[in-house]
Amino acid sequence: MNDSKPRQRLQPHGGAWLLIFGSVGVLVLVFAYVAGWLSPSRLTAGRLVNQLQTNAGIFPGYRRNHAKGVCVVGYFQSSGRAGGLSRAQVFGPDERTPVVGRFALPGSNPYAPDSSVPIRSMALRFALRNGQQWRTGMNSMPVFAVATPQAFYQQLQAQQPDPATGKPDPAKVAAFFAAHPETGAFMAWVKTAHPSASYATERYNSINAFELVDAAGRRQAVRWSMVPVASDVAPPGPGGAAADYLQADLLQRLQQGPLQWHLQLTLAQPGDPTADATRAWPDDRRQIDAGTLVIQAAAPQDSGPCRDINYDPLVLPDGIEASDDPLLPARSAAYASSYLRRTTEEALGEARRSSSASKPQESPR
Repeated sequence: MNDSKPRQRLQPHGGAWLLIFGSVGVLVLVFAYVAGWLSPSRLTAGRLVNQLQTNAGIFPGYRRNHAKGVCVVGYFQSSGRAGGLSRAQVFGPDERTPVVGRFALPGSNPYAPDSSVPIRSMALRFALRNGQQWRTGMNSMPVFAVATPQAFYQQLQAQQPDPATGKPDPAKVAAFFAAHPETGAFMAWVKTAHPSASYATERYNSINAFELVDAAGRRQAVRWSMVPVASDVAPPGPGGAAADYLQADLLQRLQQGPLQWHLQLTLAQPGDPTADATRAWPDDRRQIDAGTLVIQAAAPQDSGPCRDINYDPLVLPDGIEASDDPLLPARSAAYASSYLRRTTEEALGEARRSSSASKPQESPR
């Protein structure tokens, strides 16, 4: 039954208007602060990604870091041994979780030779049965060079190529490392590191700390590593001088059968740093083999299943949470900025190609 009396509109009184506009104003200010508009000197994801582009150039449609890579697919077979530490479904007994991953090199140049850097990376997306996802990006070095996003930005600035030479100024690079003694462990590793012959024989480390949460809400700080089953140390071989020998080696190995890694969880003890990725934990910390990663096939990154995945390290399932490491939110924000840029470039490129193909062609005279 409808009310036949006309309804009276409620008009906000003066205080209500102030509250409404005040709330909107706060949101605008928060957004402006996050974007860096109110503090031009504040480090933002956009500035960080811009510096990556300044150092290596812009390659439309490619990731702003780890630009050169190859897609892989497979699954993770849980051992069940981590189930007591985390309620995440991926660690359940006999749980098999599909994985889409990516091997890559650091840097913004998708055409860089594989021998140009000693670091290799592995990124993975676990698609859990309950609809949740776990995304992780790991690297072959044991520690990160710096502990904060600000220091990483300063490192990139110091390594910016000099327009006159096309190379970084050695004096600026030396000054940066002299001012940042926390880089010592990373630099010690670099002095002994060599470009490996294969993605398959590398150990990949989370470097950042995370927290596992069990069914009762108890927390355990961990770092994880993917430890390879393959252990051969053959030299690069015929592809050693080629720009793309890593992908060729990967495809050749997969023709012989799947490749495997063990997911090794390292458990922190009280006092172990969780907010400083430059510091390794002692070697005697308890370790758990949480399961086996099985890589079954590979595909080109421009058409493979990893192409449109943003391997944001803060996409985590229930039972795994971020630690207090300041690099984690910075990585997440920078990945989002990079993803938006490259997907926009891809969309614009496809639109141009479509428009060009639809134009009538003039007949030859």
